[in-house]
Amino acid sequence: MKPVDKSLLSHWRELPAVDVLTAVADHAKRDVTYVALKSPLSSRWHARYGSQEFELLLTGPKFWDARAQKGGGGAVDLVMHLARADFAGAVRILQGFGL
Repeated sequence: MKPVDKSLLSHWRELPAVDVLTAVADHAKRDVTYVALKSPLSSRWHARYGSQEFELLLTGPKFWDARAQKGGGGAVDLVMHLARADFAGAVRILQGFGL
């Protein structure tokens, strides 16, 4: 794999997790009944990627998987989590979606 440009990595770190999720997930639906307690910018999403189901809390570029009790920040982290991919695999997925 050839090195990823620093400006592209920076772009992926700042992308809203909602944009990444809705682009790469097979299905993603916002839970409109969710009332955020800490940040009014947070939203809860139910998503499917492959055969896996997720319940995700998203705030800006950050995510928290309520079922797995894991989180992270940035598009690469989110795609690695959803696809159970390594860094190179996540980069290929992001590039494939033109993110």
